[in-house]
Amino acid sequence: MPAAAEGPPGRGVARNTAIFSIATAFSRVAGLCREIVAASYFGTSAAASAFTIAFLVPNFVANMFANAALSAAFVPVFTDLLQQGKKREAFRLASTLVWIMFIALALLTAFFVVLASVVMPLFIGPHLSNVSGITSLTVVLSQILFPVVLLLGLTGILVGVLQSYDRFTIPAISPAIWNIVIIGLMVLLRPGFKHAHPSNLGIEAYAIAILAATGVQLLLALFALSRIDFRLAFHIDWHDPRIRQVFALMLPVTIGLGIVNLDQLINSAFGGLVNSGAPRAIDQAFRIYMLPQGMFSVAVATVLFPTLSRMAARRDPAGMRRTLAIGMRQINLMLIPASAFLMVLATPVVRLIYQHGQFNAESTHLVSIALFWFAFSLPFGGLNLLLTRTFFALQRPWIPTRLAAINMTVDIIVSLSLYKPLGIAGLVIGTFVANVVMTLLQLQRLRSGFNGRLEGRQTLMITARILVASVLLAAISWGVWTGLDRLLGRSIPGQIVAVGLAAAIGGYIYMRAVLRMRIPEAYQVQRLILARFGRA
Repeated sequence: MPAAAEGPPGRGVARNTAIFSIATAFSRVAGLCREIVAASYFGTSAAASAFTIAFLVPNFVANMFANAALSAAFVPVFTDLLQQGKKREAFRLASTLVWIMFIALALLTAFFVVLASVVMPLFIGPHLSNVSGITSLTVVLSQILFPVVLLLGLTGILVGVLQSYDRFTIPAISPAIWNIVIIGLMVLLRPGFKHAHPSNLGIEAYAIAILAATGVQLLLALFALSRIDFRLAFHIDWHDPRIRQVFALMLPVTIGLGIVNLDQLINSAFGGLVNSGAPRAIDQAFRIYMLPQGMFSVAVATVLFPTLSRMAARRDPAGMRRTLAIGMRQINLMLIPASAFLMVLATPVVRLIYQHGQFNAESTHLVSIALFWFAFSLPFGGLNLLLTRTFFALQRPWIPTRLAAINMTVDIIVSLSLYKPLGIAGLVIGTFVANVVMTLLQLQRLRSGFNGRLEGRQTLMITARILVASVLLAAISWGVWTGLDRLLGRSIPGQIVAVGLAAAIGGYIYMRAVLRMRIPEAYQVQRLILARFGRA
């Protein structure tokens, strides 16, 4: 397959990122709706915390041995074969990987299902384990959810093929469908489970809905593949040297991504040391945090990964430097203002989204604390994602793996030092500090690898302007919300108007400010929007 036309780096990144961001936005909004429904049903109860841990453990395993890890190791090798015109070999590689991973992950899933009663109690803190029936509930929920590992592993390979063909739409919208299926099944199945086990609030329905929806995601990936010239064959070539190459790349990627994803598991597991509702509260704050993260940084990193892989394959360091710098500045352009907004309006945002049904004012207080501190991590988490993918594109995965081990160590030390005096805040501060350290270490290593040239001065100057504009956004948003909150009260329509107008007016002022400051990435976004409406 010929290389995709990349054109001017800024325009190409902006255009593809916008397409992916729009699709991802629908997915994130659907995910937020799912969390709203789940919060109204389960709040921050002990049963909800049991579900959080039961879901995070198989999700962590999936990220280590399947999904993102496999895709990150597979895409550079698959893309390299396509660049060389070896389409037949690329397809044989993909088919072999599908069947090898099917066998391996099926065995891994069976292993964890059988040993769930041994594994899961290790992640339940004393506050949770003292609640009657919670340990057994966590085990049952994890047994329902562990097959997700197999489904996500197969989906990860197929999505890697699609990304190599620059097909991002179906992978971007499939999470929206995933969330819609979960909402529908949760609403449909919960009454029956709640009647059978009232103390569990019917939360088993949530686990079953997630398993079914993950199966739907796999079907969507297969459908998307049917629309390109890729054909999956029943083929296993154990002697293909590229299979060993993929698994050699996957080992450090697995460790690195596993360590990064361990942050969330650590936060939730340590949350059990604070109180029985803390694991769920941290997870719900993380879901809001992931809304801008998914819309912008995940979009930029996903769109740029195949492009960076192609540039690495044809030995184009100048192109990689330029593309990486543009991606970093676009992430800062979007995530720093989002961070500022969430810092000043954490409580109103949480109250609007979650405070319904079983989710009360105390739950809002717990989640708001976590969200406030997660907001500090937002731009650093986004940059880390892009920087890590750059190492993967260079097929140098051991570098971010070693740095991720440092990240995890910092997170654990800071979290254990602060959770007693600061509670939930201490745990999330650990994540923030670790993300800052990870960003600085990755930038230093990449700067060294690119002979000290990463457009650092330009990026720093533009980021300083973005910070000034973001402070203005925060002040305007806070002022608008405060006035409207006093005027309209705390009814649902009143909250929607107050928070919505605060975001809209603050966002408008921010965009005017960054345009007046002549930030190039802001002009790229403006040209893209004007072109979409036929004005340019």
